[in-house]
Amino acid sequence: MGYLTTDKKKVTVKTILAMKTASEKIAQLTAYDYTTARILDEAGVDSILIGDSASNVMNGNFDTLPITVDEMIYHARAVAKACSHALVVCDMPFGSYQISKEEAIRNAIRIMKETGVDAVKLEGGIEIVDTVKGIVDAGIPVEGHLGLTPQSVHKLGGYGVRATEEAEAEKLIADAKALDEVGVFAITLEKVPASLAARVTKEVKAATIGIGAGNGTDGQVLVYADALGMTESFKPKFLRQFADVKQCMMDGVHKYIRCVKNESFPSKEESY
Repeated sequence: MGYLTTDKKKVTVKTILAMKTASEKIAQLTAYDYTTARILDEAGVDSILIGDSASNVMNGNFDTLPITVDEMIYHARAVAKACSHALVVCDMPFGSYQISKEEAIRNAIRIMKETGVDAVKLEGGIEIVDTVKGIVDAGIPVEGHLGLTPQSVHKLGGYGVRATEEAEAEKLIADAKALDEVGVFAITLEKVPASLAARVTKEVKAATIGIGAGNGTDGQVLVYADALGMTESFKPKFLRQFADVKQCMMDGVHKYIRCVKNESFPSKEESY
């Protein structure tokens, strides 16, 4: 039997693979701070990703490229402290694994040692297989990432759907199999046709985590701020808003302001 969502034990990479075997969908969300991660973990999400999307969500950058290893470690350490249940995965940021295999392993080890996360995630396929193998051989679980790879946005020419043509689709399948062969436990598939994502899911042992890749993957991931309605400008086709946290916060702040202005807060009972 695979992992049960009612089970509050710590999720591990073995749990994720067991969920794939049992055909139980995997729910992954991003988080970048202790308070948010604690809520997500208590709610029972299977995995929390400290995405390099922290560059956008937390730091206000246009893309993911500026965020550094030090900044990712800062966010990941806070998230890991909050999680007693979810599998915690940290993105390796742009520049931390592209220069050399040795530097990639060194950075992956540093992330693991200084944060307490359970795994790291890298973007790319056959081109980085040797690097991925080196990290896995060092005892570090790796989640891959194919399709739209935001760290390569300038090379790709934008954030459009990937692998719609046969040649790129076949390349993605080959990339997924290559990553699978060197031992990744999961592969994120971002903005690719649903039929292609479903095919990859069937052809690899690793669990597939989709974002804009249809419902044929083993699980889904979203940026928590997008999924919970905290952002407005980002409205891709694949995004569903599951709550309106922004409006809830706005209502609360408005109420706070009114109570301060009319001197009803703090009350006598709230004063020493």
